[in-house]
Amino acid sequence: MSDSSNVTLSFREKAGYSLGDAGANFVFQMLVVFQVAFYTDVMGLGAATVGWMLLILRFSDAITDPIMGMIADRTQSRWGKFRPWLIWSAIPLALLFWAAFTVPSDLSESGRLWYSVVTYTLLLVTYTMNNAPYSALNGVMTSNGSERTSLSQFRFFAAMCATFVVQGLTLPLVGKLGSGDDAKGWSLTIGLLAGVAVVFFVVAFFSARERVHPPKGQRPDPKRDCADLLANRPWAAMFAMTLFVFITLALKGGSMYYYFTYYVDSDALTRLADSIGLVSSVANLENSGFNIRALDAFGLILTPGSDPSKVSLSLFNMTSALVAVLGVLSAKPLADRFGKKTVFITGLGSAALLQFLFFFLDATSVPSMFLLAIATSLAYGPTIPLLWAMIADTADYGEWKFYRRSTGFVFAAIVFALKSGLGIGGAITGWLLAFYGYTPDTATEPSVLFGLRAMVGLYSGGFFLLGAACMLCYPIGKTMAAQMRAELETRRVESATDNPS
Repeated sequence: MSDSSNVTLSFREKAGYSLGDAGANFVFQMLVVFQVAFYTDVMGLGAATVGWMLLILRFSDAITDPIMGMIADRTQSRWGKFRPWLIWSAIPLALLFWAAFTVPSDLSESGRLWYSVVTYTLLLVTYTMNNAPYSALNGVMTSNGSERTSLSQFRFFAAMCATFVVQGLTLPLVGKLGSGDDAKGWSLTIGLLAGVAVVFFVVAFFSARERVHPPKGQRPDPKRDCADLLANRPWAAMFAMTLFVFITLALKGGSMYYYFTYYVDSDALTRLADSIGLVSSVANLENSGFNIRALDAFGLILTPGSDPSKVSLSLFNMTSALVAVLGVLSAKPLADRFGKKTVFITGLGSAALLQFLFFFLDATSVPSMFLLAIATSLAYGPTIPLLWAMIADTADYGEWKFYRRSTGFVFAAIVFALKSGLGIGGAITGWLLAFYGYTPDTATEPSVLFGLRAMVGLYSGGFFLLGAACMLCYPIGKTMAAQMRAELETRRVESATDNPS
């Protein structure tokens, strides 16, 4: 058996693997940022109904993740345990992604609700088939802790690029491709992203390799896997933290659309866009340079009659995503110097405190909103790749402590927390909108606007802070990580010597 702790992954393998998460993030970011708004403002469903639908369906689907982890752990193919699921799920996931964001014609509100329930349920199940094995690949391509962090950096650099595209270009593309018909614009935009995602999944499949395998002689034992997982203290801390973080992401992402559309002052948004050259008359566009025409092709230029909230929200999201990339790139050097746990707690705690400040901004403080977004993204960015690198460490902890390895189950159970968090966060978004009295007709009433400020600032910051608190119980520091890695490699070498292949 090769010593996987000494494996240095090539640039090609890391980059190819990372494209899988770019493809998955086309789906993920759309669900986090735009799904509630799509269902209420395009599909025509009530906010409270959407809240209950997201909670029930996401929680029900989350139960499939541990099952998918067990299936992946037991998959035997010439490509490995986890890689083949990327290719098997690619086309079904793309088709269901498109269907979930396509409004069927000539259906009643009840019919649209049931259509949404069916397509969304199938989309979540197929996403699980794709993403649970993909996430587990991070834990079996190498057992070198530093290389895992580097691999996670590549993965989440690609993911943040996908985030930039989805959060920054979706609304402008919907407007451009739909030409006033939002339903048509959404269907065409999602169809474009779904096609690109298929290509990315295929590239990831051909790029990655599996090198870390369960101990020789380990037999399938679901009861033992569950017992070991529940006794895995670092995994429990990561589970709780992941739940709170993804509640925050769903709540924050879903609320920001309403915050910019109804709370932030339109004139202030237009002044900001004008100050950076994103406002133009139709006549000027015809005589402008290529760069302005290219921006206009993506709907990023304000012309008379344009909605400044859509362009400004796109600019806000793109700024956040670009800055987060800097945080992602800083994760490895920071973790190598201070340890993953320290960097994670510091970053997430700082992001929570900065998020609180959004509550105190008035509607015209647009520059301050962008500055806060930049600071929050810088603080949160390093935690993005570290989360998945640390989950891989909890799989090592299980093998070190209990002499069994169930990488797929460990990652899938964390994806359970992720999806549960998204479900709870999406439900809280819908419920809070209903609680504060939101409908498209009452959106500018003082009680609704207060609620939007609280959702973006106080509620989002509070759940982030709970996630940071969970990490105080995570026991794997730099010393323990080094000890685990050394002892596990000694066991693997001894096992290979006793059982030569």
